[in-house]
Amino acid sequence: MKRSIFLFLILVLPAGLAAQKQDSVRHTVKRQWKLSPDYTEEITIPLDTAFSLFHRHRVSDKYSPFNAYPGNYGLPLYQINFFDRINDPDMYLYRYYYPFMHLPSNNTFLNTQIPYTELVFTYAGPADRSDQTFRISHSQNINRKLNVGLIYDIVYSLGHYNFQRSENKTFTLYSSYSGDRYKLYAATGINNITSVENGGIKDLSEMETPNLNTRDINVNLGQLNKAKNILKNRNVLIVQKFSVSRKPVLKTDSLLKNNEKRKFRMEGTFSHIFAWEVNKRTYFDSSPESGFYDTVYISRTKTSDSLSARSLKNTIRFDFSTDETRKFRLGGGVGIRNELFRYSQIIPGDTLTRPDTAIWRNSNNVLVGRLFNNIGNKFSWNVTGELYFTGYRAGDFNLEGKLIKTFCLRKGPAELNIFGNIANQQPSIWYERWGGNNFKWSNNLQKEFRVNLGAGLSFPARRMLIRYNNAVINNYTDFGLDTLPSQYTKALTVTSLYIRKELSAWKFHLANDVLIQKSTNQNILDLPFVTVKSAGFFEHNFHFKATNGYLNTQFGAEVFYNTAYYGYVYVPATGRYFRQDKILTGDYPYINVFINLKIKRTRIFFMFDHINAKYTGYNYIMVPSNPMNIRMFRYGLAWTFYD
Repeated sequence: MKRSIFLFLILVLPAGLAAQKQDSVRHTVKRQWKLSPDYTEEITIPLDTAFSLFHRHRVSDKYSPFNAYPGNYGLPLYQINFFDRINDPDMYLYRYYYPFMHLPSNNTFLNTQIPYTELVFTYAGPADRSDQTFRISHSQNINRKLNVGLIYDIVYSLGHYNFQRSENKTFTLYSSYSGDRYKLYAATGINNITSVENGGIKDLSEMETPNLNTRDINVNLGQLNKAKNILKNRNVLIVQKFSVSRKPVLKTDSLLKNNEKRKFRMEGTFSHIFAWEVNKRTYFDSSPESGFYDTVYISRTKTSDSLSARSLKNTIRFDFSTDETRKFRLGGGVGIRNELFRYSQIIPGDTLTRPDTAIWRNSNNVLVGRLFNNIGNKFSWNVTGELYFTGYRAGDFNLEGKLIKTFCLRKGPAELNIFGNIANQQPSIWYERWGGNNFKWSNNLQKEFRVNLGAGLSFPARRMLIRYNNAVINNYTDFGLDTLPSQYTKALTVTSLYIRKELSAWKFHLANDVLIQKSTNQNILDLPFVTVKSAGFFEHNFHFKATNGYLNTQFGAEVFYNTAYYGYVYVPATGRYFRQDKILTGDYPYINVFINLKIKRTRIFFMFDHINAKYTGYNYIMVPSNPMNIRMFRYGLAWTFYD
């Protein structure tokens, strides 16, 4: 894998060096955006070219800063922050891989003045347990209105312990067209993810053996099992919008002087949204009776579980708004979405030699709507909602609202968000029925009801973000102590406070992320009370007068820590995390030492990852029985070029 990436770089970099000219302040990327969850509006997002703390390169940490995973990067993870966790029933099969994948719900689009390309490569560890990531992204405008681009991501990590290789290869090809009356957003994604499973180590005390090679530690699913999970996802998103009114003609100064009154205008847009997904998950184990699982339903000689889910969603809607050039703007929209699903799974039959393939189909019809109001540039509110009125999820609904107020302060603008949502949701169909060689279940679960209220304050000039969340949940659904689906029928309340703040004095900086959260029933939902990620560093920009060049540098250390709690256990056969009450995880600091460098458009980092391994104890476990990788030297670079 490493050889292939280096060969690619050797072929590509010379061409890029020839194209790279003296860096300048001109902006090559005019704008980057994503679509709102209902695909009705563009949400501008910053291009990820930040130098500060560049060593935090993992895409999973960009989705949520606090994650727990079974030792090796690229394996299935869950978010420590409860309010970052994914509970969409249609994302059940890949919810633990979501940050790695390119999907209709997280596609990004660009508009560039000239072709824009970025290469990002990281490497850590010796060859036999290396950890590598690679990304190439390219975007260019064919003309002023039409853009095409692609992103190809690789995560390839062998891990420090036997049989825990992760191999994630994800790709997306996207395009956007922005005409005066017609707009198009299109994207297709291919996601191939392989996770080799070792079931965790057998005896945690082996970790304390002096000078022990991590490869000599015994694992639960060993050479005989050859256990692995394979997830394949294919998806297509096509959003088309046609405006029935032309853009207003801007008034010239002469016309304004003549007191010409602007006519009241309404703008209307018809949209068609097409979203298609296919997911296939397979689990293999060559020795089902090795002792890791206590039940075999289909075959005693080989596990070959397979399931698939296909979805096809079509939405037709009409949106309207008053003239966007006016101070007071009101708008809304309404539409209908049709959803078609096909599920299949190999399930246990009458005997061990007679498995059956179950196929079932579901459909839904959903009413969707939106209402918003902008008053100038400093105040706005919006409400979106959807109601499932027929089909498998009939009676489900989701109503979300947000109020945004901008304040102009001496140091810059600050934004206050007040938000909330009420949702009634049928759990994923996979919670209700499952068949495999080691697990089977059939349930009739109630709808999960959630009320979430919160507020957030963002002050970029002060490098500060504060977010408060509070949720009340009835029929909270997860996997219980017996590894099977569980539903808590009483009310469960979860509260969290997240603070991001960077302090600085001269050239010294302290960047802090702090999460405080609590649930009212720790037996059902246990969360670490405090989670902290903090980086202290010295930053200096060196100026070389002889060449008039600059070298921006950061030297520092960071720590990740969370208080003790009963972390979730991972089950390879189902690919699920379930709660447990036997092993406490956390209460251990993970310390990294890093150097970040920037020369023109090139960013480089060097880091000792988990430098305190074994010196501060052996409790470096986020997922029970799955210790984290020990000390590694890691380096990486991101190189941007355009022509």
